[in-house]
Amino acid sequence: SMSLCEHALSLFRSAVGTVRPAPMLKKAVKLQGDGCPQLLVKGRAFPVKRDLYLVGFGKAVLGMAAAAEEILGDHLIRGIINVPLGIQESLQRAGMQEMLLKPRSKIQVIEGAKNNLPDPEALKGAVAIQELARGLTADDLLLVLISGRGGSALLPAPIPPILLKEKEKLTKMLASRGAAIQELNIVRKTLSLLKGGGLARLAYPAQVVSLILSDVIGDPLDIIASGPTVASSHSVQDCLQILAKYNLLHNLPKSVEMVLSSSPTKPTASEDDSHVCNIIIGSNTLALDEAKRQAEGLGYATLILSAAICGEVSCVAALYCQLIQLVCLGFASLGEGPLGDEVRQNLLQLAAKLEIPGLNLAEFLQALQGLGRERPVCILAGGETTVQLQGTGKGGRNQELALRVGLGLHRAQATETGSFLGRCEIVFLSGGTDGQDGPTEAAGAFCSPELVDEALQEGLDVEAFLSNNDSYTFFSQFQGGHHLLVTGLTGTNVMDIQAILIRAT
Repeated sequence: SMSLCEHALSLFRSAVGTVRPAPMLKKAVKLQGDGCPQLLVKGRAFPVKRDLYLVGFGKAVLGMAAAAEEILGDHLIRGIINVPLGIQESLQRAGMQEMLLKPRSKIQVIEGAKNNLPDPEALKGAVAIQELARGLTADDLLLVLISGRGGSALLPAPIPPILLKEKEKLTKMLASRGAAIQELNIVRKTLSLLKGGGLARLAYPAQVVSLILSDVIGDPLDIIASGPTVASSHSVQDCLQILAKYNLLHNLPKSVEMVLSSSPTKPTASEDDSHVCNIIIGSNTLALDEAKRQAEGLGYATLILSAAICGEVSCVAALYCQLIQLVCLGFASLGEGPLGDEVRQNLLQLAAKLEIPGLNLAEFLQALQGLGRERPVCILAGGETTVQLQGTGKGGRNQELALRVGLGLHRAQATETGSFLGRCEIVFLSGGTDGQDGPTEAAGAFCSPELVDEALQEGLDVEAFLSNNDSYTFFSQFQGGHHLLVTGLTGTNVMDIQAILIRAT
Protein backbone atom coordinates (compact mmCIF):
# COMPACT_ATOMS: atom_id res chain seq x y z
CA SER A 1 0.00 0.00 0.00
CA MET A 2 1.17 3.55 -0.64
CA SER A 3 2.68 5.37 2.31
CA LEU A 4 1.04 8.45 3.78
CA CYS A 5 3.94 10.50 2.33
CA GLU A 6 3.18 9.23 -1.18
CA HIS A 7 -0.50 10.01 -0.69
CA ALA A 8 0.28 13.53 0.54
CA LEU A 9 2.56 14.12 -2.45
CA SER A 10 -0.06 12.93 -4.92
CA LEU A 11 -2.71 15.21 -3.33
CA PHE A 12 -0.37 18.18 -3.57
CA ARG A 13 0.44 17.43 -7.21
CA SER A 14 -3.22 17.08 -8.19
CA ALA A 15 -4.07 20.37 -6.43
CA VAL A 16 -1.32 22.19 -8.33
CA GLY A 17 -2.20 20.39 -11.57
CA THR A 18 -5.70 21.79 -11.57
CA VAL A 19 -4.46 25.41 -11.41
CA ARG A 20 -1.67 25.04 -13.94
CA PRO A 21 -2.28 27.64 -16.64
CA ALA A 22 -3.17 25.34 -19.56
CA PRO A 23 -5.57 22.86 -17.86
CA MET A 24 -7.13 25.71 -15.88
CA LEU A 25 -7.76 27.82 -18.94
CA LYS A 26 -9.03 24.91 -21.03
CA LYS A 27 -11.48 23.99 -18.28
CA ALA A 28 -12.80 27.56 -18.03
CA VAL A 29 -12.77 28.81 -21.62
CA LYS A 30 -14.27 27.50 -24.86
CA LEU A 31 -14.86 29.07 -28.24
CA GLN A 32 -17.96 27.80 -30.00
CA GLY A 33 -19.94 28.38 -33.17
CA ASP A 34 -18.63 29.43 -36.57
CA GLY A 35 -21.21 31.85 -38.01
CA CYS A 36 -21.28 34.21 -35.03
CA PRO A 37 -18.83 32.67 -32.61
CA GLN A 38 -19.16 32.96 -28.85
CA LEU A 39 -16.55 32.92 -26.15
CA LEU A 40 -17.81 30.75 -23.28
CA VAL A 41 -16.21 31.42 -19.90
CA LYS A 42 -17.41 29.18 -17.06
CA GLY A 43 -20.79 28.89 -18.77
CA ARG A 44 -21.22 32.62 -19.58
CA ALA A 45 -21.39 33.54 -23.25
CA PHE A 46 -19.74 36.58 -24.86
CA PRO A 47 -20.43 37.15 -28.58
CA VAL A 48 -17.33 37.71 -30.69
CA LYS A 49 -18.79 40.36 -32.97
CA ARG A 50 -15.63 41.39 -34.74
CA ASP A 51 -12.08 41.17 -33.44
CA LEU A 52 -10.61 39.50 -30.40
CA TYR A 53 -7.60 41.04 -28.64
CA LEU A 54 -5.61 39.80 -25.67
CA VAL A 55 -3.49 41.50 -23.02
CA GLY A 56 -2.00 40.08 -19.83
CA PHE A 57 0.44 40.65 -16.99
CA GLY A 58 1.89 38.60 -14.15
CA LYS A 59 4.00 35.56 -13.41
CA ALA A 60 1.72 32.82 -14.75
CA VAL A 61 0.44 34.76 -17.75
CA LEU A 62 2.83 33.27 -20.32
CA GLY A 63 1.35 29.80 -19.84
CA MET A 64 -2.18 31.23 -19.78
CA ALA A 65 -1.55 33.10 -23.04
CA ALA A 66 -0.15 29.99 -24.76
CA ALA A 67 -3.32 28.06 -23.87
CA ALA A 68 -5.59 30.99 -24.81
CA GLU A 69 -4.00 31.34 -28.25
CA GLU A 70 -4.64 27.66 -28.88
CA ILE A 71 -8.31 28.03 -27.90
CA LEU A 72 -8.93 31.27 -29.79
CA GLY A 73 -7.20 30.27 -33.03
CA ASP A 74 -7.67 32.69 -35.93
CA HIS A 75 -10.15 34.84 -34.02
CA LEU A 76 -7.25 36.35 -32.10
CA ILE A 77 -5.99 39.41 -33.96
CA ARG A 78 -3.24 40.58 -31.66
CA GLY A 79 -1.98 40.32 -28.09
CA ILE A 80 0.55 41.89 -25.73
CA ILE A 81 1.67 40.35 -22.44
CA ASN A 82 3.98 41.70 -19.75
CA VAL A 83 5.84 38.93 -17.91
CA PRO A 84 8.72 38.75 -15.39
CA LEU A 85 12.26 39.16 -16.65
CA GLY A 86 13.89 35.88 -17.69
CA ILE A 87 10.75 33.75 -17.45
CA GLN A 88 10.87 32.46 -21.04
CA GLU A 89 14.41 31.26 -20.55
CA SER A 90 13.59 29.57 -17.20
CA LEU A 91 10.63 27.70 -18.72
CA GLN A 92 12.71 26.72 -21.75
CA ARG A 93 15.42 25.38 -19.43
CA ALA A 94 12.86 23.49 -17.35
CA GLY A 95 11.59 21.87 -20.57
CA MET A 96 8.11 23.36 -20.14
CA GLN A 97 7.34 23.92 -23.82
CA GLU A 98 3.58 23.94 -23.20
CA MET A 99 4.01 27.19 -21.25
CA LEU A 100 5.70 28.98 -24.14
CA LEU A 101 4.13 30.65 -27.16
CA LYS A 102 4.47 28.98 -30.54
CA PRO A 103 6.79 30.52 -33.14
CA ARG A 104 4.93 33.16 -35.22
CA SER A 105 2.53 33.80 -32.34
CA LYS A 106 0.26 36.85 -32.62
CA ILE A 107 1.08 37.66 -29.02
CA GLN A 108 3.99 39.99 -28.30
CA VAL A 109 5.91 39.21 -25.09
CA ILE A 110 7.56 41.98 -23.08
CA GLU A 111 9.74 41.00 -20.10
CA GLY A 112 10.32 43.42 -17.24
CA ALA A 113 9.96 44.15 -13.52
CA LYS A 114 13.31 42.76 -12.43
CA ASN A 115 13.08 41.55 -8.78
CA ASN A 116 9.34 42.23 -8.96
CA LEU A 117 9.87 46.01 -9.02
CA PRO A 118 8.39 48.28 -11.72
CA ASP A 119 11.12 49.33 -14.17
CA PRO A 120 11.41 51.02 -17.59
CA GLU A 121 10.82 47.68 -19.39
CA ALA A 122 7.60 47.05 -17.47
CA LEU A 123 6.56 50.63 -18.23
CA LYS A 124 7.19 50.05 -21.94
CA GLY A 125 4.89 47.02 -21.85
CA ALA A 126 2.24 48.92 -19.90
CA VAL A 127 2.28 51.72 -22.47
CA ALA A 128 1.86 49.21 -25.32
CA ILE A 129 -1.11 47.61 -23.50
CA GLN A 130 -2.58 51.07 -22.93
CA GLU A 131 -2.34 51.94 -26.64
CA LEU A 132 -3.96 48.67 -27.66
CA ALA A 133 -6.87 49.16 -25.23
CA ARG A 134 -7.39 52.76 -26.28
CA GLY A 135 -7.97 51.83 -29.93
CA LEU A 136 -10.82 49.35 -29.39
CA THR A 137 -14.41 49.77 -30.60
CA ALA A 138 -17.79 48.54 -29.36
CA ASP A 139 -17.55 45.49 -31.65
CA ASP A 140 -14.22 44.30 -30.22
CA LEU A 141 -13.64 41.90 -27.35
CA LEU A 142 -10.62 42.32 -25.08
CA LEU A 143 -9.54 39.25 -23.15
CA VAL A 144 -7.42 40.25 -20.13
CA LEU A 145 -5.27 37.61 -18.43
CA ILE A 146 -4.27 38.52 -14.88
CA SER A 147 -1.99 36.55 -12.60
CA GLY A 148 -1.80 38.06 -9.13
CA ARG A 149 1.86 37.36 -8.46
CA GLY A 150 3.83 40.18 -10.05
CA GLY A 151 0.80 41.54 -11.89
CA SER A 152 0.98 44.92 -10.20
CA ALA A 153 4.70 45.52 -10.79
CA LEU A 154 4.28 44.59 -14.45
CA LEU A 155 1.65 47.22 -15.14
CA PRO A 156 3.14 50.53 -14.02
CA ALA A 157 1.56 53.54 -15.72
CA PRO A 158 1.79 56.69 -13.59
CA ILE A 159 -0.59 59.46 -14.63
CA PRO A 160 1.49 62.09 -16.52
CA PRO A 161 3.42 64.17 -15.59
CA ILE A 162 4.34 61.78 -12.71
CA LEU A 163 7.53 59.84 -13.50
CA LEU A 164 7.94 56.18 -12.61
CA LYS A 165 10.83 56.96 -10.28
CA GLU A 166 8.79 59.62 -8.45
CA LYS A 167 5.95 57.18 -7.86
CA GLU A 168 8.46 54.53 -6.74
CA LYS A 169 10.09 56.92 -4.29
CA LEU A 170 6.74 57.84 -2.78
CA THR A 171 5.75 54.17 -2.39
CA LYS A 172 9.11 53.42 -0.71
CA MET A 173 8.69 56.35 1.68
CA LEU A 174 5.22 55.12 2.66
CA ALA A 175 6.49 51.58 3.17
CA SER A 176 9.40 52.74 5.30
CA ARG A 177 6.97 54.61 7.55
CA GLY A 178 5.00 51.44 8.13
CA ALA A 179 2.09 51.80 5.68
CA ALA A 180 0.08 48.59 5.24
CA ILE A 181 -0.09 46.88 1.83
CA GLN A 182 -3.75 48.00 1.45
CA GLU A 183 -2.71 51.61 2.01
CA LEU A 184 0.15 51.33 -0.49
CA ASN A 185 -2.28 49.91 -3.04
CA ILE A 186 -4.77 52.77 -2.58
CA VAL A 187 -2.02 55.34 -3.22
CA ARG A 188 -0.63 53.38 -6.19
CA LYS A 189 -4.08 53.04 -7.77
CA THR A 190 -4.88 56.73 -7.35
CA LEU A 191 -1.70 57.72 -9.22
CA SER A 192 -2.07 55.12 -11.96
CA LEU A 193 -3.68 55.20 -15.40
CA LEU A 194 -4.33 51.45 -15.51
CA LYS A 195 -4.84 50.20 -11.95
CA GLY A 196 -8.14 50.52 -10.08
CA GLY A 197 -10.25 49.92 -13.19
CA GLY A 198 -8.18 52.19 -15.45
CA LEU A 199 -7.54 49.52 -18.07
CA ALA A 200 -11.27 48.75 -18.35
CA ARG A 201 -12.08 52.46 -18.69
CA LEU A 202 -9.53 52.85 -21.50
CA ALA A 203 -10.94 49.85 -23.37
CA TYR A 204 -14.52 51.21 -23.24
CA PRO A 205 -16.78 50.61 -25.23
CA ALA A 206 -15.22 47.22 -26.09
CA GLN A 207 -16.41 44.16 -24.16
CA VAL A 208 -13.74 43.34 -21.52
CA VAL A 209 -13.47 39.82 -20.11
CA SER A 210 -10.83 39.29 -17.40
CA LEU A 211 -9.62 35.81 -16.49
CA ILE A 212 -7.95 35.95 -13.10
CA LEU A 213 -5.55 33.64 -11.28
CA SER A 214 -5.77 34.73 -7.63
CA ASP A 215 -2.82 34.72 -5.25
CA VAL A 216 -4.52 36.78 -2.55
CA ILE A 217 -6.38 35.44 0.50
CA GLY A 218 -10.14 35.70 -0.08
CA ASP A 219 -9.75 36.52 -3.82
CA PRO A 220 -10.61 40.26 -3.56
CA LEU A 221 -10.90 41.40 -7.19
CA ASP A 222 -9.85 44.99 -6.53
CA ILE A 223 -6.63 43.90 -4.77
CA ILE A 224 -5.34 41.18 -7.16
CA ALA A 225 -2.72 42.93 -9.32
CA SER A 226 -4.29 46.23 -8.08
CA GLY A 227 -7.55 45.58 -9.97
CA PRO A 228 -6.91 47.02 -13.47
CA THR A 229 -10.38 45.92 -14.63
CA VAL A 230 -12.24 46.55 -11.35
CA ALA A 231 -13.67 49.98 -10.55
CA SER A 232 -11.86 51.31 -7.49
CA SER A 233 -13.92 51.84 -4.37
CA HIS A 234 -11.46 54.50 -3.19
CA SER A 235 -11.32 58.22 -3.88
CA VAL A 236 -8.56 60.81 -4.08
CA GLN A 237 -9.72 61.79 -0.58
CA ASP A 238 -8.68 58.34 0.71
CA CYS A 239 -5.26 58.77 -0.89
CA LEU A 240 -4.77 62.22 0.67
CA GLN A 241 -5.78 60.85 4.08
CA ILE A 242 -3.12 58.14 3.86
CA LEU A 243 -0.43 60.62 2.80
CA ALA A 244 -1.45 62.88 5.73
CA LYS A 245 -1.40 59.98 8.19
CA TYR A 246 2.28 59.29 7.33
CA ASN A 247 3.21 62.97 7.25
CA LEU A 248 4.00 63.03 3.56
CA LEU A 249 1.68 65.78 2.29
CA HIS A 250 4.40 68.40 2.55
CA ASN A 251 7.17 66.72 0.63
CA LEU A 252 5.34 65.37 -2.40
CA PRO A 253 6.87 65.75 -5.85
CA LYS A 254 5.25 68.66 -7.80
CA SER A 255 3.87 66.20 -10.36
CA VAL A 256 2.04 64.18 -7.69
CA GLU A 257 0.59 67.38 -6.16
CA MET A 258 -0.63 68.41 -9.59
CA VAL A 259 -2.35 65.10 -10.33
CA LEU A 260 -3.98 64.94 -6.90
CA SER A 261 -5.28 68.50 -7.04
CA SER A 262 -6.76 68.06 -10.52
CA SER A 263 -8.42 64.67 -9.85
CA PRO A 264 -12.14 64.53 -9.08
CA THR A 265 -12.57 64.06 -5.32
CA LYS A 266 -15.30 61.41 -5.42
CA PRO A 267 -14.71 57.98 -6.98
CA THR A 268 -15.92 58.51 -10.53
CA ALA A 269 -18.73 56.10 -11.27
CA SER A 270 -17.11 54.94 -14.50
CA GLU A 271 -19.17 54.99 -17.69
CA ASP A 272 -21.18 52.17 -16.18
CA ASP A 273 -19.01 49.07 -16.12
CA SER A 274 -21.49 46.68 -17.69
CA HIS A 275 -18.92 46.19 -20.48
CA VAL A 276 -16.59 44.43 -17.99
CA CYS A 277 -16.76 40.93 -16.62
CA ASN A 278 -14.19 39.65 -14.08
CA ILE A 279 -13.97 35.89 -13.60
CA ILE A 280 -11.66 34.02 -11.22
CA ILE A 281 -10.55 30.87 -13.03
CA GLY A 282 -7.87 29.74 -10.57
CA SER A 283 -7.52 30.05 -6.81
CA ASN A 284 -6.47 28.23 -3.68
CA THR A 285 -10.09 27.11 -3.17
CA LEU A 286 -10.20 25.40 -6.58
CA ALA A 287 -6.90 23.65 -5.87
CA LEU A 288 -8.12 22.42 -2.47
CA ASP A 289 -11.40 21.14 -3.94
CA GLU A 290 -9.42 19.01 -6.40
CA ALA A 291 -7.17 17.64 -3.62
CA LYS A 292 -10.29 16.75 -1.61
CA ARG A 293 -11.74 14.81 -4.55
CA GLN A 294 -8.50 12.87 -4.88
CA ALA A 295 -8.23 12.20 -1.13
CA GLU A 296 -11.77 10.82 -1.02
CA GLY A 297 -10.85 8.61 -3.97
CA LEU A 298 -7.95 7.24 -1.90
CA GLY A 299 -10.38 6.36 0.91
CA TYR A 300 -9.86 9.27 3.30
CA ALA A 301 -12.63 11.01 5.23
CA THR A 302 -11.69 14.52 4.08
CA LEU A 303 -12.38 18.04 5.33
CA ILE A 304 -11.13 21.44 4.15
CA LEU A 305 -10.25 23.66 7.11
CA SER A 306 -9.79 26.96 5.23
CA ALA A 307 -8.36 28.48 2.06
CA ALA A 308 -7.31 31.59 3.98
CA ILE A 309 -4.77 30.37 6.55
CA CYS A 310 -2.52 33.28 7.49
CA GLY A 311 -0.44 34.45 10.42
CA GLU A 312 2.90 33.79 12.07
CA VAL A 313 4.19 30.32 11.26
CA SER A 314 4.73 29.26 14.91
CA CYS A 315 1.14 30.12 15.78
CA VAL A 316 -0.24 28.31 12.70
CA ALA A 317 1.91 25.26 13.57
CA ALA A 318 0.44 25.24 17.08
CA LEU A 319 -3.08 25.27 15.58
CA TYR A 320 -2.27 22.28 13.35
CA CYS A 321 -0.69 20.36 16.27
CA GLN A 322 -3.82 20.77 18.40
CA LEU A 323 -6.03 19.78 15.46
CA ILE A 324 -3.99 16.60 14.87
CA GLN A 325 -4.20 15.75 18.57
CA LEU A 326 -7.97 16.10 18.45
CA VAL A 327 -8.23 13.67 15.52
CA CYS A 328 -5.95 11.17 17.29
CA LEU A 329 -8.01 11.47 20.51
CA GLY A 330 -11.04 10.59 18.39
CA PHE A 331 -9.28 7.50 17.04
CA ALA A 332 -8.42 6.48 20.62
CA SER A 333 -12.07 7.07 21.72
CA LEU A 334 -10.89 9.82 24.09
CA GLY A 335 -12.35 12.76 22.16
CA GLU A 336 -15.25 13.30 24.53
CA GLY A 337 -13.25 13.44 27.79
CA PRO A 338 -11.51 16.29 29.63
CA LEU A 339 -8.47 16.00 27.31
CA GLY A 340 -10.64 16.56 24.24
CA ASP A 341 -12.27 19.59 25.89
CA GLU A 342 -8.88 21.08 26.68
CA VAL A 343 -7.63 20.65 23.10
CA ARG A 344 -10.84 22.18 21.70
CA GLN A 345 -10.39 25.16 24.06
CA ASN A 346 -6.78 25.63 22.87
CA LEU A 347 -7.93 25.48 19.26
CA LEU A 348 -10.58 28.15 19.74
CA GLN A 349 -8.04 30.44 21.44
CA LEU A 350 -5.45 29.96 18.67
CA ALA A 351 -8.04 30.57 15.96
CA ALA A 352 -9.17 33.78 17.69
CA LYS A 353 -5.55 34.96 17.86
CA LEU A 354 -4.87 34.18 14.18
CA GLU A 355 -8.08 35.87 12.92
CA ILE A 356 -8.30 33.67 9.83
CA PRO A 357 -10.89 35.29 7.52
CA GLY A 358 -14.11 33.31 7.19
CA LEU A 359 -13.02 30.42 9.42
CA ASN A 360 -15.88 28.98 11.49
CA LEU A 361 -13.88 26.65 13.72
CA ALA A 362 -16.83 25.50 15.86
CA GLU A 363 -18.59 24.30 12.71
CA PHE A 364 -15.42 22.58 11.49
CA LEU A 365 -14.97 20.75 14.81
CA GLN A 366 -18.59 19.59 14.59
CA ALA A 367 -17.90 18.13 11.14
CA LEU A 368 -14.73 16.50 12.45
CA GLN A 369 -16.68 14.80 15.23
CA GLY A 370 -19.06 13.34 12.67
CA LEU A 371 -16.34 11.59 10.64
CA GLY A 372 -16.41 8.25 12.47
CA ARG A 373 -13.33 6.10 13.16
CA GLU A 374 -13.38 3.59 10.34
CA ARG A 375 -11.43 5.56 7.76
CA PRO A 376 -8.15 7.46 7.80
CA VAL A 377 -8.60 11.24 7.99
CA CYS A 378 -7.30 13.96 5.66
CA ILE A 379 -7.50 17.65 6.55
CA LEU A 380 -6.62 20.17 3.83
CA ALA A 381 -5.92 23.89 4.08
CA GLY A 382 -4.34 26.70 2.11
CA GLY A 383 -3.23 30.31 2.37
CA GLU A 384 0.04 32.00 3.22
CA THR A 385 1.89 32.15 6.53
CA THR A 386 4.59 34.63 7.53
CA VAL A 387 7.98 33.99 9.10
CA GLN A 388 9.86 36.41 11.36
CA LEU A 389 13.42 35.93 10.10
CA GLN A 390 15.94 35.74 12.93
CA GLY A 391 18.60 33.40 11.62
CA THR A 392 20.80 33.09 8.57
CA GLY A 393 19.78 29.57 7.55
CA LYS A 394 18.06 28.32 4.40
CA GLY A 395 14.44 27.31 4.05
CA GLY A 396 11.09 28.96 3.49
CA ARG A 397 7.80 29.32 5.35
CA ASN A 398 6.51 25.90 4.23
CA GLN A 399 9.57 23.93 5.33
CA GLU A 400 9.60 25.80 8.61
CA LEU A 401 5.88 25.13 9.19
CA ALA A 402 6.35 21.40 8.52
CA LEU A 403 9.29 21.17 10.93
CA ARG A 404 7.44 23.10 13.65
CA VAL A 405 4.42 20.79 13.36
CA GLY A 406 6.67 17.70 13.55
CA LEU A 407 8.46 19.05 16.62
CA GLY A 408 5.21 20.11 18.32
CA LEU A 409 3.74 16.62 17.89
CA HIS A 410 6.90 14.96 19.11
CA ARG A 411 6.82 17.10 22.25
CA ALA A 412 3.15 16.36 22.87
CA GLN A 413 3.81 12.64 22.47
CA ALA A 414 6.54 12.78 25.14
CA THR A 415 4.11 14.09 27.79
CA GLU A 416 2.18 11.87 30.15
CA THR A 417 -1.15 12.63 28.52
CA GLY A 418 0.15 12.51 24.92
CA SER A 419 0.86 8.80 24.64
CA PHE A 420 -2.32 8.32 22.54
CA LEU A 421 -0.46 10.01 19.65
CA GLY A 422 1.70 6.90 19.37
CA ARG A 423 -1.35 4.95 18.16
CA CYS A 424 -1.61 7.04 15.00
CA GLU A 425 0.52 7.40 11.91
CA ILE A 426 0.71 11.11 11.01
CA VAL A 427 2.14 12.99 8.05
CA PHE A 428 2.03 16.77 7.61
CA LEU A 429 2.87 18.41 4.27
CA SER A 430 3.15 22.09 3.39
CA GLY A 431 4.14 23.38 -0.05
CA GLY A 432 4.13 26.48 -2.26
CA THR A 433 2.05 25.96 -5.40
CA ASP A 434 4.60 27.89 -7.51
CA GLY A 435 7.18 25.18 -6.73
CA GLN A 436 9.37 27.50 -4.68
CA ASP A 437 9.76 28.00 -0.94
CA GLY A 438 12.39 30.51 -0.01
CA PRO A 439 15.80 30.48 -1.72
CA THR A 440 15.95 26.68 -2.22
CA GLU A 441 14.87 24.24 -4.92
CA ALA A 442 12.23 22.79 -2.57
CA ALA A 443 8.57 23.80 -2.68
CA GLY A 444 8.08 22.70 0.94
CA ALA A 445 8.43 19.58 3.07
CA PHE A 446 6.74 16.62 4.78
CA CYS A 447 7.26 15.95 8.46
CA SER A 448 6.21 13.45 11.11
CA PRO A 449 6.91 13.02 14.83
CA GLU A 450 9.09 9.98 13.91
CA LEU A 451 11.39 12.12 11.79
CA VAL A 452 11.96 14.48 14.72
CA ASP A 453 12.56 11.46 16.96
CA GLU A 454 15.17 10.13 14.55
CA ALA A 455 16.87 13.54 14.47
CA LEU A 456 17.04 13.77 18.26
CA GLN A 457 18.47 10.24 18.48
CA GLU A 458 21.19 11.31 16.07
CA GLY A 459 21.98 14.19 18.42
CA LEU A 460 20.56 16.97 16.22
CA ASP A 461 19.16 20.05 17.94
CA VAL A 462 15.86 20.68 16.13
CA GLU A 463 15.23 23.89 18.11
CA ALA A 464 18.55 25.31 16.90
CA PHE A 465 17.63 24.65 13.25
CA LEU A 466 14.34 26.49 13.77
CA SER A 467 15.80 29.48 15.55
CA ASN A 468 18.32 29.82 12.70
CA ASN A 469 15.49 29.54 10.09
CA ASP A 470 17.43 26.59 8.71
CA SER A 471 14.69 24.02 8.04
CA TYR A 472 16.09 23.20 4.58
CA THR A 473 19.43 22.03 6.03
CA PHE A 474 17.53 19.96 8.59
CA PHE A 475 15.42 18.11 6.00
CA SER A 476 18.40 17.65 3.67
CA GLN A 477 20.10 15.41 6.26
CA PHE A 478 17.54 12.61 6.15
CA GLN A 479 17.09 9.80 3.62
CA GLY A 480 18.73 11.79 0.87
CA GLY A 481 16.42 14.74 1.48
CA HIS A 482 13.31 12.84 0.47
CA HIS A 483 11.29 14.73 3.09
CA LEU A 484 11.76 17.81 0.94
CA LEU A 485 8.96 18.48 -1.54
CA VAL A 486 10.65 19.17 -4.88
CA THR A 487 8.36 19.84 -7.85
CA GLY A 488 10.34 22.26 -10.01
CA LEU A 489 8.74 25.45 -11.37
CA THR A 490 5.00 24.93 -11.85
CA GLY A 491 4.22 28.09 -13.82
CA THR A 492 1.26 28.88 -11.55
CA ASN A 493 0.70 30.37 -8.09
CA VAL A 494 -2.27 30.18 -5.74
CA MET A 495 -0.29 30.54 -2.48
CA ASP A 496 0.42 27.48 -0.28
CA ILE A 497 -1.31 24.16 0.40
CA GLN A 498 -1.19 22.04 3.55
CA ALA A 499 -2.30 18.43 3.98
CA ILE A 500 -2.63 16.47 7.23
CA LEU A 501 -2.98 12.69 6.85
CA ILE A 502 -3.74 10.49 9.85
CA ARG A 503 -4.49 6.81 10.21
CA ALA A 504 -4.87 4.61 13.28
CA THR A 505 -2.13 1.99 13.54
